[in-house]
Amino acid sequence: MSKVSYYTAEGLKKLREELNQLKDVERPNASKAIAEARDKGDLSENAEYDAAKEAQGMLEMRISKLEEVYANARLIDESVLDTSKILVHSNVKIKNQANGMEMNYKLVAQSEADLKTGKISVDSPIGKGLLGKKVGDVAEIQIPNGVINFEILEITRD
Repeated sequence: MSKVSYYTAEGLKKLREELNQLKDVERPNASKAIAEARDKGDLSENAEYDAAKEAQGMLEMRISKLEEVYANARLIDESVLDTSKILVHSNVKIKNQANGMEMNYKLVAQSEADLKTGKISVDSPIGKGLLGKKVGDVAEIQIPNGVINFEILEITRD
């Protein structure tokens, strides 16, 4: 059973573009590399041919995985998201109770996650710990170093 992932229009567009790039550009390049290596003679001792075939196999696995993700992707209408609790695509402002540091994150699908831009995956330990929480709640999140408590200060959407 495949897992449904929820995407913004931008995230879904990026996923489609990556899939098109792999199928329309990378796949023909891999076939060309195999053909060129095959033309170099004896295949039993042709490391270039073996490498090209292996690269093609990895590419086909990646394409297959992305096709599965895309087939199970759902577009989220962010205008109807409930802001009373944290859901996928919620913007949250949290406060680390140990050091008082405040952080802003947007919870997104794993393939859209980018910590540099403040987007964390709902599948990450912090993302999982925040889901369903309301303003004023304290999320107790298990991390490798122990437990961190985050107070939920604000929940918004774009």
